[in-house]
Amino acid sequence: MKLCDFVISDAILPDLQVDSKEAAIRAMVESLKTVGTLTAADSEGIVAAILKREELGSTGIGNGVAVPHTKHGSVDRLVATVAISKPGVDFQSLDSEPVHILFLLVSPPDRPGDHLRGLENISRHLRNQNFCKFLLQSKTAADVFELLREADNNEI
Repeated sequence: MKLCDFVISDAILPDLQVDSKEAAIRAMVESLKTVGTLTAADSEGIVAAILKREELGSTGIGNGVAVPHTKHGSVDRLVATVAISKPGVDFQSLDSEPVHILFLLVSPPDRPGDHLRGLENISRHLRNQNFCKFLLQSKTAADVFELLREADNNEI
């Protein structure tokens, strides 16, 4: 499974300007709704499900990275988007540092293997310091998606 298989390129937010975890999640879900990946009727339920997941423990995993995620019946395949926040977002991360790179993942409840593979793939790439550095330098959604493609092809 490759990042470009499930990250929706038109939903990437290369300049996220929000002041809270909830606002970041809402903006990313909204971007998936705007491009037609999620419906307006389902988007609030997805936000609620992700926030409920966050109550169990922050998906801010440290090193300026967060991977909010949920399973939701409104999607029939794994979908994700990426957001970059230059100023950073307080995500109550494990290391208490602001988050600059966010991957939001939504998967169907009946495909837990895809959900885990998606999370593992994202996590593996986010451990690569060069990948993270280049993500933070990306100016456009096209730049971010090209970087994902390069990561998929082990060019980073």
